[in-house]
Amino acid sequence: MTASSARAAAAAPRFAALHVPDYRRYFAWSLIAMTADNIEHVISYWVIFQVFHSPALAGFAVISHWVPFLLFSVYAGALADRHDCRKLIQVGQILFMVASLSWGLLFLTGALRMWHAVVILLIHGAAGVTGAPATQLIIHDMVGGADLQSAIRLNATARYLAILLGPAVGGGLMLLLGPAWGLLTNVIIYLPFSLFLWRIPYTGHLRDAGHARAMPRPRFRDMLRVLGEVRGDRRITMMILLGGITSFFVGNAFQAQMPEFAHHLGTDEAGGWYSLLLAANAAGAVLGTVLLESTNLLRPSPRAAIACAGIWALAIGLFPAAPGYTSALALLVVAGIFNLAFSSMAQTLVQLLAPARVRGRVVGLFNTAALGLRAGSGLTVGVLGALIGVQRSLMLSSAVVVASSLVLLTWQLGPTTGPVDTEPATSRDVAPSSDGGSDATREAARVRPVR
Repeated sequence: MTASSARAAAAAPRFAALHVPDYRRYFAWSLIAMTADNIEHVISYWVIFQVFHSPALAGFAVISHWVPFLLFSVYAGALADRHDCRKLIQVGQILFMVASLSWGLLFLTGALRMWHAVVILLIHGAAGVTGAPATQLIIHDMVGGADLQSAIRLNATARYLAILLGPAVGGGLMLLLGPAWGLLTNVIIYLPFSLFLWRIPYTGHLRDAGHARAMPRPRFRDMLRVLGEVRGDRRITMMILLGGITSFFVGNAFQAQMPEFAHHLGTDEAGGWYSLLLAANAAGAVLGTVLLESTNLLRPSPRAAIACAGIWALAIGLFPAAPGYTSALALLVVAGIFNLAFSSMAQTLVQLLAPARVRGRVVGLFNTAALGLRAGSGLTVGVLGALIGVQRSLMLSSAVVVASSLVLLTWQLGPTTGPVDTEPATSRDVAPSSDGGSDATREAARVRPVR
């Protein structure tokens, strides 16, 4: 870190994005909505298992979640470039509510059939991809470039907190109300975030002064056009490659194989140790946010993102060889910390470096790689694991990511190795606050060009 970088990091407040009042409220309400998403997973997956006992349907539940990101992320990004991002997020929330409502009514009436489950899972997948690029653009609108990495880290942490909270709340609702009424109640839990979005002034385009109005109508062939837009910036290309490699070879497929790892470590019971294995990665990500937001150690740069990805893959690769639960948990926590670090940094770099007129499409292209290709990890970890054992398949897949990170670091050696400048504090960077004020003074005092 250079002297100027160190001074800028020291000047940045801890948990910087939370100093923006609107973002604080956004964080709280979106956390509740993400928890509702995980409540639905907990209850619906349990009932699916009880009704159908179908491993194929359970596998389809994973595929239906990620394949929409693979196929439609760029199109969703094009919609975010052209339209009010608040409305797109609300459309996604409505689809989530439709899914919970449908599960609840079908469970209540006992009418659930296999084809119902397939359709609802597809609706749930469509909900996720619809709001993803719009979410990234709207938080950029709220906090600006100076605090963008902080906002992205905190947003990711909200997802991990929801993963931790969802099973607890969902299990409680099932015990108190039963699966059907638990999911019907869950529809109400989604509502506050959608209502909050009506009250904020951010559209996702306020900092880019109306470029969305001039955008052409979205087309599915936009992916090729976006590739042409970004191929000249090696940093964006590397972050998309990094997202795709880590997603395809490892992703989060190891979570689905956790019962096998628990068996390898000496237990077949779904007890406390097994639950800790499931939660350790999410807990590491939350810890990573606390550490990084408290210290401001890592500024966004391609080299730092690639290095963190390599360390994450190394920790995941060592996990199957852990001799006991303590070391296994420690490795998963370390992996969670560095997963949070590299993924939030890569997302930040893509958003800061993308041309404003196609920012949503570029974010969609990144989501295609970093999220959509997770469907491939079912092959590299799951299917390969059926042939050679999941311990070996995860170690081999992680080794590919480590080697790829070394190759990308070698490619990165060149003139673009320093941290990326955040946008300067000009008049166009002052976004309105729903409280009627602006963050101009704070923004101008903190944003400094990186030398």
